[in-house]
Amino acid sequence: MDDSDAPIECRSLLVIGGARSGKSRYALALAEAAAAERVFVATAAAGDAEMAARLAEHRAARGAGWRTIEEPLALAATLRAEAREGRIVLVDCVTLWLSNLLIAGRDLAREIADLAEAVGDLAGPAILVSNEVGAGIVPASALGRTFRDWQGRANQALAQRCDAATLVVAGLPRLIKPAPRPALRLR
Repeated sequence: MDDSDAPIECRSLLVIGGARSGKSRYALALAEAAAAERVFVATAAAGDAEMAARLAEHRAARGAGWRTIEEPLALAATLRAEAREGRIVLVDCVTLWLSNLLIAGRDLAREIADLAEAVGDLAGPAILVSNEVGAGIVPASALGRTFRDWQGRANQALAQRCDAATLVVAGLPRLIKPAPRPALRLR
């Protein structure tokens, strides 16, 4: 094993990637390997039958080793209340949380800042899963562009506060923070 394969210790991790990239599966595996006491914070709301079926499928796939909290809005407060030594908290996902806030007319800048502050000061380890939405086409609607912009801001704020960040593409995780800093040659 070389230094690039050596695991890094971190207290907070942002796992980011596109839809169906494997980021949730990766985050679940990390959490299951890290602690016997696990809390899953689900930010999705079952707005229709199809979404309710998805949520039930995800809950069943997690198994009995998880305690699930459904919290679509008060994510920072939930993290502060649940994170503690010996327990890992997994949030899936920041993207749905942000969508819920946007629909509820909340102050997104304040909510993102509060979540980022909470992540930096938790009493125990946490993994946050979020979608990378800025790598695709520009959304056609103003609402879509607003959401994409706020999601980018949220991801940047969380990446700054988390100890580590991993990008998952096609099921393959790549550590992006901490990362070596390039040294440019001037000649």
